[in-house]
Amino acid sequence: MLAGVKELGKLIPHQEPMIMIDSLLSYDDTSTVTGFTIREGNIFLEENIFSSYGMIENVAQTAAAGLGYYYYINNLEVPVGFIGAVSKMHITDYASVGDKLTTQVSIIAKLEQISIVKGTCMLNDKVLLCCEMKMFQDGEAPAR
Repeated sequence: MLAGVKELGKLIPHQEPMIMIDSLLSYDDTSTVTGFTIREGNIFLEENIFSSYGMIENVAQTAAAGLGYYYYINNLEVPVGFIGAVSKMHITDYASVGDKLTTQVSIIAKLEQISIVKGTCMLNDKVLLCCEMKMFQDGEAPAR
């Protein structure tokens, strides 16, 4: 594990109750993997089921954590970003309270401050959600 809950506050701009990742498991120039345990009281729970909105936010924060980690290890100020669009989304199932998600985001294309990423949210070995996201970041784009 590269970062836990305390360190993630330095990598992503989100604050409770909007934090949808709790560990940075791996990172390289093209891929980031995070973990997240769904807790009672999560704002994206609907009758104890983690909603599609929660999974989309989980994918977006995984992308943000990878970018934030790059900036952090290079002693640069971590930028703020946002989702521009979600496409090619496919949901096969949902998770519930107590489940631990593993999410992978891979960069498909990048141009300056715009990235297109593919995100996969999984429970054990089962894919729950797969999508592409267009992400925008403020500030200078990294060389990665």
